[in-house]
Amino acid sequence: MAVCCDLEVDVNGEETFMVDKKVIASYCGRLRKLFGKSTGSARNLKVIFNDFPGGAGNFELLSRFCYNNGRIDITPSNISFLHSAAQFMEMNNSVSGTHNLLEETEKSLEGMNYWAWSELLISIKQCQDLLPFPNSSGILEKCVDSLIGRMATSSEPSPCTSTSSPDSSGVRFSCDTRSTESLKNSFSRATWWFEDLLVLSTNMVGMVIKSMVLRKFDHVIISRFLFYYQKSKCYTGTSDEKRNVVETVIDILYILDWNSVSFKSLFGILRVALNLNISKCSRTKLEIMIGSQMDQATLDNLLIPSPYGTNYLYNVNLVLRFLKAFLHGGISQTSPAQLRKVASLMDLYIAEVAPDPCLKPSKFLALTMALPDSARDSYDRIYRATDMYLQVHTGLSEEEKMKICCALNYEKLSAEACIHLSQNKRFPSKSAVQALMSQQVKLKSLLKATDKMKCYIDSPSGVSETGRKGKKNEASEQIVLYAGKLDPPTNNEKLRDRLQGMQWRVTELEKICLKMQTQMTKIMKSRVSSHSTPRSLPKLCS
Repeated sequence: MAVCCDLEVDVNGEETFMVDKKVIASYCGRLRKLFGKSTGSARNLKVIFNDFPGGAGNFELLSRFCYNNGRIDITPSNISFLHSAAQFMEMNNSVSGTHNLLEETEKSLEGMNYWAWSELLISIKQCQDLLPFPNSSGILEKCVDSLIGRMATSSEPSPCTSTSSPDSSGVRFSCDTRSTESLKNSFSRATWWFEDLLVLSTNMVGMVIKSMVLRKFDHVIISRFLFYYQKSKCYTGTSDEKRNVVETVIDILYILDWNSVSFKSLFGILRVALNLNISKCSRTKLEIMIGSQMDQATLDNLLIPSPYGTNYLYNVNLVLRFLKAFLHGGISQTSPAQLRKVASLMDLYIAEVAPDPCLKPSKFLALTMALPDSARDSYDRIYRATDMYLQVHTGLSEEEKMKICCALNYEKLSAEACIHLSQNKRFPSKSAVQALMSQQVKLKSLLKATDKMKCYIDSPSGVSETGRKGKKNEASEQIVLYAGKLDPPTNNEKLRDRLQGMQWRVTELEKICLKMQTQMTKIMKSRVSSHSTPRSLPKLCS
């Protein structure tokens, strides 16, 4: 029997098929509608498909089904192709004596839970090749749900395990009897699918991971997989492919619980992202995640080279954005310990960037004033960094120097730092005056403290009159030594001499305060002992 080939089919420009119009149309509702609208009695027709799912190979599969009287072996390796082709060609209405391909593929999908893991991966990979068509058909969603269900079932930890921190290498056991080998096996149970999912495209991985998040999958495991996927994919591929991977990973990490994301790995992906010119949106998300955990950073983390084409050494603007993200939640949400830790880190960072001759005064000032005053108990490190900056930038005007010195809190400078500042010709003279004034405030505070202690010692306390008078006279004589005029001199040399003298006085006053505190302690102890000693009782008559 001769085969009639009266229909020419162009599939996506890949290949042209000559087929029997009657045979193909008997199974495909789309062609029946098309031929029903055609006019004339032309024997040879041509149909052009520009978006046939699966291309020429899939159309060949469909043709086999039609030429084999509606019979074909439906397996996990071809079900995605056949299902999408059946939907595209509207093969959902059976003709007398024929089979419904769409109905048969949907029946086969009902047995998806019995597929092997490898068969499930093959089907998902086919869906990825057919995108975006299978997403609208619903088969992709079924495959992804089945995949995640299989992963969740196989990844359940044993009762004696607990998830470790995101920066650790495995699962920590709470049962002391478990061996190291058991720990490794438990971690492997949670991550065994990492390697298998590398075959999926970036878009498909994004779809799978977002479904895992919706199903309350462990965020620590998800974040580890994302970093693993990013590292694996960035070894090869073009710049555009790497950029797509990095942006996808960052966007997904952003929707996770940030406490489940490894801080060290965030800096790893940052260094990759800086060389790929990722989108501003993804870059901002990454900076916010890093900045929110700034108290975990180290100096090496922050010493990031400046972008190509700039003349300064380190990327100061990036660190400033980290600090902005850190403070974005508000001081009330940041513990004092975290704030002090970040301040200590920033003091080290400022000391590293201060010698950079290309660092602008505005950037240096922004670094020194980025954190609130409450973050630092001492400004000695900031003073030393400022001294280093002024030493390198010798061309600054007095006005620029004063602006830079605005970051210093003179009341939180040690006496040694104030003396050094008063003798430091790189600093403007006004700074020396402010340092002197701050020391005077300290001196007045100490005088008030010693007066209060002296009054307490003078009060009746069970101490002998002679001892009280002796201590009173001794304290009075010493305090008189420091009760002189506190007005600052105007001459710079006299100013420095006066500051050194005040430092000696402050030191002596501190000694006096310590001595008085010791005396007060003894007085309190004597009072307690006098009240607690019981009276002797008379002996009973025998």
